[in-house]
Amino acid sequence: MKTQSGFTLIEVLIALLVFGLIATAAAEVGSQYISSYERVRDKTLASWLADNRINEIRLQETIPGISENSKDTDFGPYRWRVTTAVLATAEAKMRRVEVTVALYREEGAAPVPVHTLSAFVGAQ
Repeated sequence: MKTQSGFTLIEVLIALLVFGLIATAAAEVGSQYISSYERVRDKTLASWLADNRINEIRLQETIPGISENSKDTDFGPYRWRVTTAVLATAEAKMRRVEVTVALYREEGAAPVPVHTLSAFVGAQ
């Protein structure tokens, strides 16, 4: 009489369950990695845009007037909204500049704020 060797149905089901749990955990880790990468990428590009805007203001010949304006720009493969707010300070020859950079994630949707940078500029 021959004996059959192999896995029972229960053993196969348990192996599939273990494999399914491992695959689910691996997919979750991969998803978190991609999300983290996108967040760092967006934050880096937004910080470069904010730095550039602050430096443009610092290079102006005169102290900027108190105002707020927004400008849409393409940087990298993305569309951004750069909002610049120039605020008064207690010192008349100094301004506080706040630059907020927001990313358009979808066509027609409102931009999502990604980064804000503040700096002080003054007359020399």
